[in-house]
This record gives sequence, structure tokens and C-alpha cells, in this order.
Amino acid sequence: MNDDYNRSWPGQEPDEPRPAPRQGGGPPRRPGGEPPRRPQWPGESPQQPGWPAGGDPDGGPTRRRVPPAGQQPTPPRRPGPPPGPNRGAGYTPPPPGSPPGHDPGLLTHSPLGAGSFPEDDYDDEQDKFDEFGRDESPEEAATGKKDKAVLTPLQRRKRRWKIVRRVLYAMFGLGVIVPAVGFTISYFLVDVPTPEEVLTQQNQVVTYYYGDNSVMGKEVPDTGNREILKPGQIPDTVKHAVYAAEDATFETNNGFDVVGIARAVYNNLTGGQGGGSTISQQYIKKATENEAPTLSRKATELVKSFKMNQTQPKEDIITAYLNIVYFGRNAYGVQAAAHAYFNKDAAQLSPAEAALLAGLIQGPSKSENTEYVQWRWNYVMDNMVKYGWLPSAERQAAQFPTPLPKDLTKPQAIKGPEAFIQGQVEDELDAAGFSKEKLQAGGYNIYTTIDPSAQKLMEDTAHKYMDDQPDTLRNAMVAIDPKTRAVIAYYGGPNDKSNAVDWANTKRNPGSSFKAFDITAFLKMGKGIGETFDGTTHRQFGTVNGKPRYINNAGASNSCSQQCTVAEATMRSTNTVFFDMVANVTGPQAVKDAAKQAGVTSLDKTAVDNNISLGGGTTEVTPLDMASGYSTFADDGIALQRHFVTKITDPGGNVVYQTPSNPTPAFAANNADKSKQIAGNVTMALKPVIDFSHLKCPPNHECAGKTGTQQYDASGPNASGSSNDNSQVWMVGYTPSIAVSSWVGTGGNSPIKDKNGKAVGSGGLPAQMWQEFITTYLKNKPAEKFSTVDPIGKTATATTDTPAPPPPSSTVPPATTPSTSSAPPTSSSAPTTSSSQSKPTKPTFPTGIFPTGTNQGFGGTTSPGG
Repeated sequence: MNDDYNRSWPGQEPDEPRPAPRQGGGPPRRPGGEPPRRPQWPGESPQQPGWPAGGDPDGGPTRRRVPPAGQQPTPPRRPGPPPGPNRGAGYTPPPPGSPPGHDPGLLTHSPLGAGSFPEDDYDDEQDKFDEFGRDESPEEAATGKKDKAVLTPLQRRKRRWKIVRRVLYAMFGLGVIVPAVGFTISYFLVDVPTPEEVLTQQNQVVTYYYGDNSVMGKEVPDTGNREILKPGQIPDTVKHAVYAAEDATFETNNGFDVVGIARAVYNNLTGGQGGGSTISQQYIKKATENEAPTLSRKATELVKSFKMNQTQPKEDIITAYLNIVYFGRNAYGVQAAAHAYFNKDAAQLSPAEAALLAGLIQGPSKSENTEYVQWRWNYVMDNMVKYGWLPSAERQAAQFPTPLPKDLTKPQAIKGPEAFIQGQVEDELDAAGFSKEKLQAGGYNIYTTIDPSAQKLMEDTAHKYMDDQPDTLRNAMVAIDPKTRAVIAYYGGPNDKSNAVDWANTKRNPGSSFKAFDITAFLKMGKGIGETFDGTTHRQFGTVNGKPRYINNAGASNSCSQQCTVAEATMRSTNTVFFDMVANVTGPQAVKDAAKQAGVTSLDKTAVDNNISLGGGTTEVTPLDMASGYSTFADDGIALQRHFVTKITDPGGNVVYQTPSNPTPAFAANNADKSKQIAGNVTMALKPVIDFSHLKCPPNHECAGKTGTQQYDASGPNASGSSNDNSQVWMVGYTPSIAVSSWVGTGGNSPIKDKNGKAVGSGGLPAQMWQEFITTYLKNKPAEKFSTVDPIGKTATATTDTPAPPPPSSTVPPATTPSTSSAPPTSSSAPTTSSSQSKPTKPTFPTGIFPTGTNQGFGGTTSPGG
């Protein structure tokens, strides 16, 4: 074997022992002493001429071998490479088949690394010998250029088919393999919208109901009329009609239809009509709101459609599709469309009606084109017969179902005064966590507390008394059930172009109607309505800007003696008594707190001063507030949250919200009896006001209330009236079963005059409307009386030192002397004043009672009255 590479000698097995080297040099002998032999030509012996002289097969100068006789000489070889560093004397050439320039050896022992070969000029490609190439012509040898060989017809045909095959391979790869790979990758990357996710993005119709479950109206979103159905609520008749119109293989295809796609391509090429999208593809397009006419959109749509059909039931897909598809007439979804065209639910549609709606899916904008609608109807009906969804006999007997006029089926929008109710409902539900967006997304049904008969009565009453009055006059009325605090009627104005403000929710000065909360704060201190104050007019209370501040009563009938009880002062609405009471006994904050406890919320962020005693200055509340506050008196001092909403249900009828009820004592924490006693004493003080104001309680119903007047401020530079005018007037009263507030005024500080040019007082328009509404509402209802409670503090004995004002007309009876209570005091807090005490001393006023540099609506030296 070779010393370096463990190679065998020619003709020697690798495992045979290597012959020992010859002494004196020369090639080793083979076993037995024989010299090594070289391959021989046929018939040639080692002694034949032609053997290289003086050499052997292992080395020595290379000489051309002479072939045996009869054979052609071998072509001359190219000159071999020059001797390298490893190619000196004794070099053993590699056996035939070895790579050029490489010695044979084990790959792992290659000094150049596996797969490496030395490079030299001898291996240049241009010098390689082409054994099978054709001979060069003399011209080619001279120029160095070779002409292309002429191909035979067979070779040309083979070459052409070779090109065709390669093109077909490329087309197959581009048309089948690449799309298949892309489809597979996309399948795992795309997200398919679920019906629930799509529905959260669809604004739906919100339906409002009256308290008797009749429909008040509907709130239709800007995006259209939508009504959502659940799986199982759509009849097969409707689904089959849609299949016949849009996708007959829906129940069996995988989200796309190859035949349909091919047909769509053909129609596009030939100018025909009809697309290749399945219902699933249409749903994906509508759900993603992507209708771009691009190949990428269509490809993605197809993948999503396929994936949706693998992950969702067919019933869910068709239901989701029929909930969002557009049918014209601003109707989205088959339920809304059934109402828009036939005024019925989808479950009630006949096959002919269902076919008409299904035919509109491709052309909803042509819903009023009778010719187009009839053509599509016939197409769908014929397809229903074709696919076995409609008997032929029924098809032949079917008549075209003429849709109802568009105006007759338009959703009943909420407008007029009820639109103000809707606004209150939305505010209430927003505070409860149901925003308007959430309501529309859920398509909820809202059940309100509004009594439709009471609402109509209130609107009719307002029109009766206000329609012929000056356009500058505004009015509002609110009625609340004291037992539940549910708003049963709400009128904020006509809500027309000239008067679109909700005056029932607009803050205005309440005037003397706010004195009920002065009394409440006074009673909470243990003082009784028998306590006395100076009831004369033009009393001085401190100074304003260095000038004396005088408080006057509204008129002679509103004044009383220097020993005027709170009860009589309430009946007469004596300003000086209540201003004195709040300034020297309760303080303004106690009055504000009492009003809040009763249910008045408008003053939560208002800084008040002593003007609150007369309902002036910064004291501004809404008619809704006043009805709510007086309801607490009617309900024996129980605090409840006023509300417009009874409950909310989803489209399936499930209750998702119900107004909570958490009654608590309003005026005495954790003491319902004490709170009831306070409320009962307020009622005692307010009952005589009804007769004194020339009003009457409804037959068989006890009632109580208070008028209120805010005097017009004539001190301004642009004053258009006098200090004898009023800017707004009120009447707020209640029975045990209803509390009603009534307000008349203007949009600002302006004198209010009726159609005859006379000043409007609290006993005028607001009182008249209050009287008619409450009397008519309680007609034929069970008789009722207020609860009986013990008086607090000193017992009141009302007197009439000053005669009552004359009745406004001969038909109204004169005022009667209010009833008084003779029950002994039960409170341990004895009054500090009595009817026999001397004239009260000039009062002192704590800091902050009066504002600095402001008049606060008292009109100089006078103050609100009535």
C-alpha cells in the first residue's frame, strides 16, 4: 500500500501485505519476486516493442506507446501539467477516473478538505477537450467562432414540446400551487366576524312604550331601521325565498360556488347580469363594510367565507345575513323590511311576500319601481318552484303582493312633547349605564312610566289655556305618582319651530312655591307652624351696598299682624315672615338641604343666600323638581327616586334593567315616623292655601299646594314693565295619589301678560291649568285623604286679620277661613315665641346672609309674593 494514502498497488488486494522495497532502489517486487506488471494490449507481451524504454508503469519519462499491429494509433495527448511540489520523481499518477489534479485518497484525509480540488490553468473550461464534438472547419479555426449545428425536424419538434411543457408547468404552478399555498396560509391568518360581533356594530331601532305597553314611538338611528332576530325566529319560507334569489346551494356549499363564479365571469364577458357571490360572501362583505372592487378583497372574502362555513352553523350564518342586509325603504334586516313593506313581523310573511323582499336584495334602491319589483318577484317565485320549495299549483295561484304605501309603514318617530320625554328617558338611562349608543346597539325596548291618557289630558289642557295667548308666553306641567315617584305625565311645551325648549326641565325662580321647604327646615328644628313672626310689610332686613334692605309683601291680603303664625303666613304667602324665619332661625343652607331631601336636585351645585326663603336670587329649580319635591310631602315623607323608566328588555323580551326602588325616610334619618310627621305638618300648612287662592280640591280628594310668583325686575335699563308685573308664576299642589306642578313665564326676565294685556298672576293661568288637570284626572277615582299626624311644636291657630282678596270672578266662591288644629304640642322643643309676646326686636343677620352689590330679584324694596 502507498505510504501516504493507504492505496493498493495495481493488481494487489488492499489487505495483502505490502512488498518490501528492493535493495538498491527500484520498484518493489511482487510476492514471489515477480516484478509488477502493467495492463497489456491484446496479444502484447511484456517483451513486445512499445514498452517505454528505461521506465516502468510507476514512473519515468512518458513516451508514446506504440499500439499493436492492426490498431489505430492513439491521438496525441495534451501536454500535462508542469510538475508541482508533489509531482517530482517517483510520483505515482492517480488511477483512471480520479478528478483532475487530485491524488486518490480517503475523503476524510484530503489535505484540502472534503469536496475541494486544486485549481490551475489546466482546468480552464475553454481548454477542455470535447471528445464527441464535431471537427472544426478551416473557417472556424481561423476565426475562432463556431456556427450552430443545423437541427433535424425531430430535434426541432422535441425542442418545441420542451418549451411547451415548461410553460405548462409554470402556469400550473402559478394557477394552482401558488393559490393553494396562499389560500392555506390565509385560512389560518384571517379572522371571521361572528354574528355577535357584527351586531354590536349595528345600530338598531329603540322602541319606546307607554305605561300601558302601547307604543309611544321609535328611535331610528341615522344608519337606518334595524330590528334583530335570533336563530330560529326566521321561518323557512323566508329563507327559501332568499336562497332562490341569491344562493340556491347555500345549504350545501362551502362558502363559495365554483359554478356560480364561472357563470359570473361568463356574464361579465357577455354583458349579462348576475354575480357569483354566495350568501356567505355577501355577509362577509356587509359585515366588514369592505366593498372595494379589488382582487385582494375578493380573495380575502372567499377565504373568510370558507372559514366561516367551517366554524359556524348554517342557521347562524343565514340569520346573521338576514339581520344586516338592506331591503330599501331605510330598512336593514328582514324584520324591519317586513314592517316597512307589509307592516307585519317576518314570521307572518307569506311565500309571495317573502319572495318580494328576497327579490329586492339585489336592487334595494328600486323598491318603488313596480316593474322591476314584479320582474324580480317572478324570478324568485319560479326559482322556488325549480328547487322544490314551492308547489307549482301554489305558484300558479299566487298574486303579486302589492306593498303598503311608504308613508303608512314609516316607523313612528317620537316628536312633539313626547320628544322631551325621550330626552328625560335617555338622561336617566345614561346615568344607569345605558348610553344612547348602547341602547341602539342592543335594539332595546324601553317601557316608560307615562300614562297615555294622563299625557293626552295634560297636552289638551295646555293647548286649551295657552294656544290663544301671546306667543311670548311659555308653560310647562309635570305630574308624578307620589307612591312610586313615577312620572305619569310630562309637558315641556309644544316642541315646535317657535318653541322647542323643554321648559319642564328648565330652571326658573320658583317664587313663594319654595316656601314649603322653608317650613320643612323649620319643622326639622322642632319648631311648629304655630310659631309667630312679624307679618307686616316693608320691614328692614340689614343693608345692601350701604342702603337699607326692605322686604315687602305682595299686597294687603298677603300681610298679617305682628303676631302672625307660620300657618297663616303660609296661607297668605307673607314674605316678611319667611324671610325672617330663614334669616334668624333656619339659615339658607337648611332650606337647601330640606329641598334636596324632598327630591329637588337643581340646587346641588348652587350657592344660596337668604333669597332662597322667597324662591328668588340664585334659587332656580325646574317644574320637574317641584313636582318631585311635593310628591315627598304627599307620600308621608318617604324619599324615592323619581323616574321615567320602568324596565328595559332586549329584542327577545328578556329584562336587562329594572328601575330600583329604595324607599327611605326623607327628613329624619332612619326614622320614618318622624319624617312622616314633618311631611304631615307641611301638608297642614299648605292645605288652606287652596281655598285662599280661590281653587278647589277635586271632589272626594283632599289636596294641598302653594302658589308662587317671581316679580319682574324693572330696574334694568331696558325695562318694559313695572314692579307690579310678574316674570313667572307657579302653582304646585298634590293629593295622596298625584302631585302636579304648573308654570307659566317667558324665556327671561320679561313681564308676562295675557291675551287681554293684563298681568298674569299665580292664581291665573298656572292655577287654572293645575285645577283642570288634577280634577279631570281624579274624576271617578277612589276618594282619598291625607294621613293624620300630630302637630310639631306650638299649635297653630290661623286668623284672618286681613280680609282675603276678592274672587277673580263671580263664579268662584270667596275664600274660607282655614281649619286649625287644637291638638297639643308633642315636640320637646318648645317655641321661643308666643302669641302674647311683644313686638319682635330688630333682627340680626349672620355674615353671608345677603350678597354684596346685588339685588337678587327683589325689585328694590319689594320681594316676590303670592
